[in-house]
Amino acid sequence: MRPLVVLVHGSLSSAEQWADYQDLLPDIDVLTLDLPGHGSRVAEPFTTDAAVALIGEAVAQRSPNQPVVLVGHSLGGYMASVYAARYGDALTGMVLIGASGDPRSPMASIYRGYAWLVDRVNHDKLAAIRNAVARLLGLTSQQLPGAAAYANLPAAWQAVIDDCPPELMASATCPVLFINGQFDQMRLNERRYLTLTKDGELIIIPRATHLAPLTHPRQVATVIQQFTDRISTS
Repeated sequence: MRPLVVLVHGSLSSAEQWADYQDLLPDIDVLTLDLPGHGSRVAEPFTTDAAVALIGEAVAQRSPNQPVVLVGHSLGGYMASVYAARYGDALTGMVLIGASGDPRSPMASIYRGYAWLVDRVNHDKLAAIRNAVARLLGLTSQQLPGAAAYANLPAAWQAVIDDCPPELMASATCPVLFINGQFDQMRLNERRYLTLTKDGELIIIPRATHLAPLTHPRQVATVIQQFTDRISTS
């Protein structure tokens, strides 16, 4: 039976970030979703419970006995880790991309500071600056968020800080694959996350940043495909 892979996007993004992945994963049923405050749900407030509920709705679309692999990037990865801690028996495996930095470490102060800035600076200006940098990294116009996406950013990052400690990994009962870009700042605590995970593996995408799923989609998809094949047939 073809496995189901549920793809959950990062902050300042949407399901659109996975637009190429159905073609890149031709032997897998691919399902994407928009988190609260993003994409088609941009007007909805972001909470951890709301995000986890949407992930649960996506996982519930599986066919009877169909293997399910949950893939989350950045914010989506942290929310996926909450889902796995609460409902891990529903998953055959999980892939966390750019989501192995402890949000309660001193590093988090950088993100809290940016969230403070988001509340006080014109979102059109922030979007223009951030999107200019993202274009330099190889993102297309379709992958760039508008100013409205910034409204829920502070709440989303606060949810990660409040609800997503590394210790969640100890509750994951399924195999977990960590994928990090070589230059991803969120790989800072990857070894700790790996140690806390009962059945974990780490793969680094050379020359990639935190935006690896968007800038290196073929490499990321290949790793997801290999992991899904292995755990679905074991």
